[in-house]
Amino acid sequence: MRRSTLLVVATCVLTFFFALAATAQMSHDKSKRPSPPGAATFAFADGKTITIDYSRPKINDPQTGKPRVIYGGLVPYGEVWRAGANEATSFVTQANLLIGGTPVPAGSYTLFILPQQSGPWKLIVSKKTGEWGIPYPGEQFDLARINMKTGKLAAPVEQFTISFDKRGPNAGVLKFDWESTGASVDLSESSK
Repeated sequence: MRRSTLLVVATCVLTFFFALAATAQMSHDKSKRPSPPGAATFAFADGKTITIDYSRPKINDPQTGKPRVIYGGLVPYGEVWRAGANEATSFVTQANLLIGGTPVPAGSYTLFILPQQSGPWKLIVSKKTGEWGIPYPGEQFDLARINMKTGKLAAPVEQFTISFDKRGPNAGVLKFDWESTGASVDLSESSK
């Protein structure tokens, strides 16, 4: 009797640990998240690159399927936003840059956005990296706050998208599109 009880307990413990390991493995598969990963890359003529890794939330609520108000709702005006979902949005540049005329040295950063109901939105380039998307680490870690242009998109964008438009061999536009709003900022490779 005692041996069969031990066998049952051992089986339960092993089953628990296998289930825990399977759950942990599934949670590491980021493509299965309601806000799956996205990436944007930009290559300069000299081969140096910019790489952005982020998550792509949708307009529709992942639990109810109903549309959400994004800017001024899910993403409040006047509050720093992680520019995506899940982990913070990483920005790695091999080149020294000018973003909106502001110098950004080659290196690794985190991007945040400060959306405004009126007035220019700010792209925040933070020196603090590797954190979860929220809370925002604070202004003391900001490398720069850069004015962005905003406008109404021709068609709604269901899933948050970061992209680049090339404007010559060493220049482009960094774009953030979601819902009916597009935000953008010019960038170029700096000679310094």
